Amino acid sequence: MKTYKYTPYFENEVLRKRPYLKKEWCVRVLENPIRVESQEENRFRFWRPIDELEGRVLRVVTLDDKITIHNAFPDRGFKE
Repeated sequence: MKTYKYTPYFENEVLRKRPYLKKEWCVRVLENPIRVESQEENRFRFWRPIDELEGRVLRVVTLDDKITIHNAFPDRGFKE
């Protein structure tokens, strides 16, 4: 099993702004995404619906190692 890491931005800003988010949801997205895309600045985006968010899709952004979580939020504009 991979050991996931978190950027200071995620720990100090994302979790403060979105206190409802759980790290385990982010890990769930990374381990079984429905879509993955590369993003500018050597980052990757992962998406997956989360039952605890009433089925809304959570987008998780990682650094280029794909194990350091940098951002996460419900993606209202997600289209499959």
